[in-house]
Amino acid sequence: MRTTGAPAARQKVVMAGMVHIKCLGLLRLHVLKYGASMGAIVNCAAYRDGRKVGDVEFDGIARALAEPGTFVWLGLHEPDLPLLRKVQQAFGLHDLAVEDALEPHQRPKIEAYGDSVFVVLGTARLVDDEVVVGETHLYVGPNYVVSVRHGASSTYTPVRERCEEDPRGMAHGTGFVLYALMDYIVDHYLPIVNRLEEAFEALEQDIFHDEFDRAAIERLYKVKHQVLRLRNVVYPVEDICSQLIRLHEDLVPKDLRAYFRDIQDHSSRVVRTLDVVREMLTTAVQVNLALVTVTQNEVVKRLAGWGAILAVPTVVFSLYGMNFNFMPELKFHYAYPVVIGFTAAACSFLWRKLHRAGWI
Repeated sequence: MRTTGAPAARQKVVMAGMVHIKCLGLLRLHVLKYGASMGAIVNCAAYRDGRKVGDVEFDGIARALAEPGTFVWLGLHEPDLPLLRKVQQAFGLHDLAVEDALEPHQRPKIEAYGDSVFVVLGTARLVDDEVVVGETHLYVGPNYVVSVRHGASSTYTPVRERCEEDPRGMAHGTGFVLYALMDYIVDHYLPIVNRLEEAFEALEQDIFHDEFDRAAIERLYKVKHQVLRLRNVVYPVEDICSQLIRLHEDLVPKDLRAYFRDIQDHSSRVVRTLDVVREMLTTAVQVNLALVTVTQNEVVKRLAGWGAILAVPTVVFSLYGMNFNFMPELKFHYAYPVVIGFTAAACSFLWRKLHRAGWI
């Protein structure tokens, strides 16, 4: 029994090793077939009648799109070209829209391609008190939503969870998902604006001084640069909402227009707040420079006043420093005290006049 058991045990070990090698080979074939870029897929699910039908594998997107009344929501994070080409084939995306998604430095905009729209939104986050800008590209059609995140942006998992908890809203279709994503992005602008306002208020105490503070001015310019960067991200959102409301009734039905007007109002308020902060930053720099200039003018006035006073004894004493042979007052017994007294009186008179004028 021992002689027959050992070969059987060795055979089991060999079989297990072959299975392991076969599994590794299948995994390698899977990676070669689909590419490591499949890790860029964050989530993919199908929805019908306002409720989640279930998660969808990438190969099953075409079958889910063929189901009547069903739309697919695919979330991607920094995909590469092979994955985008697969997404393009699965959803029938336009070539120009895919090319734009490959370049993450697009300006916020909206473009229409047939019955679908391509929306580019700027995202922003605070990293070590620095405004870092990213992008989100949204492909929205009658039965699909594809969100592509690039750079600094928060995950959209909370948006998906909130939408799945609102069947009435999801019953409106892909337009409601577009609203939820845009609303989430715009809501993240306000905390950054508040932080920039706090940074300005902290610098304000250092600015309103009579002395020029180069470091404070540099910090002000840094805050102003961040304000302008964020404003360039937020400003186009109002126009994007306006176009969605006016020109895309198939994606944004009448019941959803109020939601997009709300986003439009929020973005408009953020832009107005940023404009106020920018104006205050510019004014603060100008006021600081004006205070420094006034202080310098006061110093110059004081120097000029004392210069006028010192001019009297300078003229008198330089006159008597000349080597003239015939100066009658030199023989006068009280000439020295008279000259000194006259000089002191003239200087005192000028000091009183300049003091009353505020020059000294």
